[in-house]
Amino acid sequence: MLLPLLRSHPLLHHAARLSSPRTRLLLRRDALPLPLARSPSHPPIRMAASSGSNASSSAPLPPPPAVVHKSKIRFCPACGSPTKLAIPDGDEKMRAICSSCGRVHYENPKMVVGCLVEHDNKVLLCRRKIEPAYGLWTLPAGYLEVGESTAEGASRETLEEACADVEIVSPFAQLDIPLIGQSYIIFRARLKTPNFSPGPESLECALFALDDIPFDSLAFSSIIVTLRMYTEDVKSGSIKFHYCTINKRLGASPSDLRSFDIDSHIAV
Repeated sequence: MLLPLLRSHPLLHHAARLSSPRTRLLLRRDALPLPLARSPSHPPIRMAASSGSNASSSAPLPPPPAVVHKSKIRFCPACGSPTKLAIPDGDEKMRAICSSCGRVHYENPKMVVGCLVEHDNKVLLCRRKIEPAYGLWTLPAGYLEVGESTAEGASRETLEEACADVEIVSPFAQLDIPLIGQSYIIFRARLKTPNFSPGPESLECALFALDDIPFDSLAFSSIIVTLRMYTEDVKSGSIKFHYCTINKRLGASPSDLRSFDIDSHIAV
């Protein structure tokens, strides 16, 4: 059962480490070995802000700039009146406040869920038929719906995008992307039957051996990080649960391979 698994998972014993605002554990050599990072087909996860930079890839990147979120709520969902940006009493952030009824409208991060489907020592990838990142490869994943658990949402997305009926094995990774207000939860899963085919949002689906994963044609930073961590785990003979924060460069496209750095990496 997934619930007992989550309750007993050793990640829960590391909650204190994650709760500290000073926690900033940069990805260490032992967390993602350098042989993978140096491989021509696997650009390093820690990347320079510009592909034309002459700086050494080992040089530390500057800390990401503080991002002040500007609400996109222009009109009050309750009464339709225009909103204004202001700091409500007792708050410390700018919020969208209705100019008529005074309601405060909050915007919260979105949860994205998906599956890393394992079959015959290969992983299942889908090539996107929609924007963003049309034509690039990704794990089957999408936004969590109200009324479903993260595991249920990950299974549903896999069925929708790859027509694959899967069984959840275990949680594999949680990846936070503060700049775009998203948090990913990726589960390991296996096919109940060896059948899959492209769904409405996929051009094609295929199983890839680890050495054949098209890292230069992956759709999102979250997918790149997930698959690199998984590849290293499998090759080391120990699959772990991973947590990290992905710091994206402001204004970078979703498929820009040189647009992000990762922090606070914990593997248990």
